[in-house]
Amino acid sequence: MSMKSVTVVGAGVIGLSIAWRAARSGWAVRIADPAIGRGASHVAGGMLAPLSEGWPGEDGPLEFGAESLRRWPTFVSDLGADGLITARGALTVAFDAADAEDLRTVAEFVTARGHEMEIVSRRDVKSLEPAVSHNVRLGLLAPAELAVDNRRVVAALMTAAVSAGVDLTEDRVDDVSALGSDQVVLAAGWATARLCPSVPVRPVKGEILRLRARSGSPAGPTRTVRASVNGRSVYLVPRVDGLVVGATQYEHGDDTTVTVGGVRDLLADAERVFPGVADYEFSEAAAGLRPMSPDNVPLIGRVDARTVVATGHGRNGMLLAPLTADAVLAELDGSALPEATSASLERFSS
Repeated sequence: MSMKSVTVVGAGVIGLSIAWRAARSGWAVRIADPAIGRGASHVAGGMLAPLSEGWPGEDGPLEFGAESLRRWPTFVSDLGADGLITARGALTVAFDAADAEDLRTVAEFVTARGHEMEIVSRRDVKSLEPAVSHNVRLGLLAPAELAVDNRRVVAALMTAAVSAGVDLTEDRVDDVSALGSDQVVLAAGWATARLCPSVPVRPVKGEILRLRARSGSPAGPTRTVRASVNGRSVYLVPRVDGLVVGATQYEHGDDTTVTVGGVRDLLADAERVFPGVADYEFSEAAAGLRPMSPDNVPLIGRVDARTVVATGHGRNGMLLAPLTADAVLAELDGSALPEATSASLERFSS
C-alpha cells in the first residue's frame, strides 16, 4: 500500500512544523516555497506570550495561544536541538497610571480564566529585572511564558523535517490544482489568499531590530520585557548575544522596506525601558509581513476535500506552531482537534 502524500505550500515555522509532524505520522511530504526560511519567521521576535497579550473579550486568542504554549516544552524536546529557548517568564511594565490600570485589567481577565499572572510593585520589578528603568510604576509577571530564538527554531525544523523524509523544494506554486499530491496544505502566510481568495487574510508589516551587546555593555533583561511608550507597544526579547526589539505595525500591503521612523521609534522606546541599550551595537533592522485574520485568531480548516488552510497567525506564528500542526494533522486524518475550534474557517463561512 502506497503512502498518502501531501504538499505543504509555505516553509515558515507553520509550514515546516506541519510538514515535520506529517512525515513523522507516515505521510509522504513535499514542501514548496521559493523562499524557504526567509519569510516572516526569519524576522520574528520569538515571544511566546499569549497571557501578556490577553484582553477582555478576546477569549479566542487567549485560549488558543495558551493551549499552544502548553505544547511548547514537548515540541522543543521532540526537535532535540539546543539553545531554542532564550528566556523564561515575561514582564510587562507600566510608566504611568493609565498603563498601570491596563495591567490590572489584563491580570484580572487572564487569571479569571485559570492562568498564572502576578501584579508586581516597582520595587519588585527592579528586583526581578535590575536593567529596567527606575521610572517604572508597576509590572505584570507571566512566569509561564517563554521566548525562543526564531532562527534557530526554523533551522531545527528544517533539519528535523529532512531527517523525517520531507522533500524541501523551492518550487513556486501558482495553481493548487496542478499539484500531484493526495492532499495540499496552504501555509503560505498572507500569500495564502493568492492561492485561495476566499481566505480572509492580509499582510501587516512589522519592523524589528537586533542589537548586540558589546564588551562591557550593561547586562540586559533576562526575561522578555514589554511596555507601552507614548502609545506604542515595544518588547525586548533576550538573545545569547543581545536583544531583539520590536515591533512596528503598518497596513502597507506587501511593502517590506525598513523606515527611518520605525527604527527611530523602536530605539527610543527600547531605551526608555532599558537605558543601557544605548551602549549596544546596532546589528540588524528588518521588516516582515504578518498574516493577519479579521479577528486575530488563526484560520485553520478545510476549504475542500483536498485542501487544508493554515494561516492568519499574525505576529504569533512561533507561539502557535505546535497547536496548528496538531490541528492540521487532525484535518488530514479526517477529524477536527477540539482545542482548535476557535480557529475554524466556519466562523467566516457567510
